[in-house]
Formats: sequence, C-alpha cells, structure tokens
Amino acid sequence: MKIMFRRNICLFGNLSVLVRVYNFKAFSSTESANCKVRVRFAPSPTGYLHLGGLRTALYNYLFAKGHNGAFVLRIEDTDQSRIVPDAMERLENDLIWAGIEPDESPSKGGLYGPYNQSDRLPLYSDQVKKLLDSGSAYHCFCSDRRLDLLRREALRLRQVPRYDNRCRGLSQEEVQDKLKRGEPHCVRFKLESHVETFTDLVYGNVSYDVTQNEGDPVIMKTDGFPTYHFANVVDDHFMEISHVLRGVEWQISTTKHILLYKAFGWEPPQFAHLPLIMNPDGTKLSKRQGDIRVESYRRDGIFSLALVNFVTNAGGGFSRDMDGVKPRIYSLQELSSQFDLKRLNAHSCRLMPDRLDEFNRLELQRQLTDEKETAALVQRIKQILTETFQDKLENQSLLLQDDHIRSVLLWSQKRIHRLTDLVERNLAFLWVLPSVSSLPDIVNDDKLGMLMELNECLTKIPKSDFVKEHLKSLLRDFASQRSIQFGQLMKLLRSLLSGLKEGPGVAEMMEILGPDSTASRIESAIAVLKSRREKTEMCKQDSAV
Repeated sequence: MKIMFRRNICLFGNLSVLVRVYNFKAFSSTESANCKVRVRFAPSPTGYLHLGGLRTALYNYLFAKGHNGAFVLRIEDTDQSRIVPDAMERLENDLIWAGIEPDESPSKGGLYGPYNQSDRLPLYSDQVKKLLDSGSAYHCFCSDRRLDLLRREALRLRQVPRYDNRCRGLSQEEVQDKLKRGEPHCVRFKLESHVETFTDLVYGNVSYDVTQNEGDPVIMKTDGFPTYHFANVVDDHFMEISHVLRGVEWQISTTKHILLYKAFGWEPPQFAHLPLIMNPDGTKLSKRQGDIRVESYRRDGIFSLALVNFVTNAGGGFSRDMDGVKPRIYSLQELSSQFDLKRLNAHSCRLMPDRLDEFNRLELQRQLTDEKETAALVQRIKQILTETFQDKLENQSLLLQDDHIRSVLLWSQKRIHRLTDLVERNLAFLWVLPSVSSLPDIVNDDKLGMLMELNECLTKIPKSDFVKEHLKSLLRDFASQRSIQFGQLMKLLRSLLSGLKEGPGVAEMMEILGPDSTASRIESAIAVLKSRREKTEMCKQDSAV
C-alpha cells in the first residue's frame, strides 16, 4: 500500500507556519485560497441516518462548498460486531436524497481511498508500529476479567472507571516473552499528564487534562482492528482533512486526538464542534426515536430541501436573520454561501416540529414554479391516488389527467403541507364520491325539484365561466329568486358534493371539481335521494295496510 505523507501548509501574512496543536489560528475566508479545505462525514454503518447525523453531514458539506473544498464520506466500520447489513448504502442514499452528494466516498472512490476503514487495516498496523517503536504506545495483556474488576471497584468507590495503566510498566523482556507465548493483547496509547489547550472554532479555547478522568486508551484491539479514536486520527491525517466539524459530544475526546497527532509529529486539523440538537421539551435527540430518521421524513412526504431548511433554521450559523422575517426556502447553494462558523450558537438548539410543515409547504410552492419539478409532483400524486383509492376514484380518465392534477396542486398549495394531505379526509372529496350515508334526508318534492333545476342551470354555464366568483354570484341569485336561505343552500350543496360539514367554499369546490364532476355528483345525489324517498313511501304504505 502506497502511503502519501504530504500536508498542506497555510500561509498567514508573510510567514509560512505549520499549525501546531498548542497554537493555531481560526480559519477565515481570506486564508481559504492558501489552504485547501477538506472535510469529512464519518458515520458508522450501525443503523439509519438520523437528524443529528444529517445536520453534521450538511454543515460539513456547506462549509466545503462555501470554500471550494471537498466533502468526503468515510465509513467507520472497525466495530464489525455492530454493522447492520445495507446500512452503508442507506446512509449514502439518504445523503444524496438530501442533496448532500460526496466528492469522495466508498461508492464514488477518490485519490485518498479506500473509504471504508475495514479496508485500511495495513495502514493502521504500520502506524501503530511507529508509536510502539517511539515509546508512545505499549502492549497491554490485561484480561477482560481484570478490567471488569477494575470497573466494578471504581463504581463501588463512586469513582469514574478507568484503566490503571498497569502494563505501561512492563519491561521489554516481559513484553517479548508474553508475545512469544501468544498471550492475547491490545495496544494502548500513553497519555501525557498535562493540559492541552486547543481552539474550538465554535466554543473558543478549550482546556482539558484527559489523564484526570481516563487511563491510557486502547488504540488497537485484540482482534487487530483499530479503535475509533486511533483510526479517526490516522485517516484524517492521510486523507488530508483540514477541518473537523462534528457534534459537541466529541469535544471531550479532542484532547486525546491532539495528543495522538503530537505523538506522530503531525499537524492536526482545525476543530469545530456543533451544539446539540434538542427536542422541543429540551431533551436530547436519541437514535432510538424512530421519527427522527431521515428515512421516516422521506416516507412521510417531507421534501429534502424542506428538511434541510428545517435543520439550518435552528442554532444559527448563517448570515440571514430570520427574526421577524417571513420564512423562505433557501437552496443548498445559497446556504453554502451564507454558512459561517462564527455565527454558530454555542448553546444547544431546539427543533420546532411545526416549522417543518411550514417549510414543506414553502418548498411545494417553490416546486410549482418550476415546470420540470411540477411534472414530477404530478406523477407522484398519480402514484398516491392509485395507492390510496385504487378502484374508488370517481372518474379515473378525468382525475388522473396531468392538467387536472396540476390545477388541483395549484389550487391547494396554500391549504396543504404534504402531498398526502390531498387524500386525507377533508380533501378526499377531490377524488372520490361522498358516501351515501353522508347525504341528508330530503322528502320534500320541492327541494328535489329545486336541485334538478339548479343542476340544469349549472350545466348551461360555459366552461370558461365555471369559476368561483361567477358561481358564487349565480348561487346567490338562484337562492334569492326561489326564496331559499343562501346558507341552507350552501349547506345542502356541500353535503352533496363532498360529504363534509365544513371545508372549502361551495363555489370553490365546484370550480376545482369542474362542471362535469359537479353535475355528475348532483345527479347521483338526486337519484339516491329519490330512491330513498320512494322506499320511505313504500314503508309507510306497508305500515298502513
């Protein structure tokens, strides 16, 4: 395996300096021309991509694109026992669905591959040997039983469990003897017992003495696979990652990572830790919440750009100021040009679920301004209709026409948040006849005659005049001429047309249903009411006999 040992040098003013662990500057746009930005998103293939992971990937992507850099997808699959089949493919598919397309990835390849850690084991072995040779690491032969006893004793004493660094004191002769006997062992890294300070591009200067709370960490497990902390550092170096943007839960591990960089003599990347995303009640998002999976949002009819804007709307990080400004949908290109680490809030951010529906409605409206995207929406509605109603559609040849569906979408764009809203109860009347049970009882011949007369009147209206304003005026005049209360007429027609007690205005219903469907529904209702009346009369006669 050929390993490249080159690192970019950033120029600050007239000085050429390597950014060191104890003294490096925050990245700025003026320096971007001299320092190639490379960032990575490195999930484990242990399940689904959730909202927190999406936010981390998105911010890395936006940062890279805003600085003409590269966004790398790396799969951290060193813990083979936790791998879920097909999880890697699902993760990448979810990212691409959201518009976050990697420049380098396991499926796409690249100059710095392979991009699965399980394919990089020779590299890790070589680097572990270097730390062993330099005395920065050592073999540990402690059994699982001993480590468990240490943990239990610490818990009994109400202390933080930690390794006691016992094997650090083994002599070379003892180590070689144990290795020759084939004793199971791992490799641990020697932590330094002094405070390392680093500059977090979000939180500022951070100081943490890792030795106060941890023993020497394992960097190579007994099975020959590296631990996350070690592989993460090695890969970031050899993939030339310039900036690490990750969740704040990893901030406490950064000192450990920086010590590893120092032991190798490598330049560390710059670190920016993203604040936690919280539920509306202030509790932390959990992977166990099924409803925060990206797949769940896709299945529930959320548009990808709506989800992206929902995530970026919380927690800051963008030059736009949403306070007092009507929300709008921003493209990924617009978001990348606005993204600024200095604008990120250091405190946790809460997601407001109601805003997701609002962003989804805005994205629907945006797509309806684009001919190609509108055509895709029409096809999606056809699929939803056939899946939901199957053979119950009132008139498939009419209702499944592209022009009709497009007109329904345009009419409903301010009424709905998701495409599936069009087949829910209050709007299902657009596609299926109201149930017979919803029709009112009319035993009065005059009312039946009035309905037939009204329907005849409606059939004579030119199609160009079959619009809400004209229909409302006609219905009002019809009610006045026949001394019928306008409200009662509207109530009756609403029931005949939709089976609903409330909803869109009757004239609006007629316009969106169109003249043919409106007339057909009134005729069907009249036929049902006549039949019901005749049965009632027959029952009365039978009772009299």
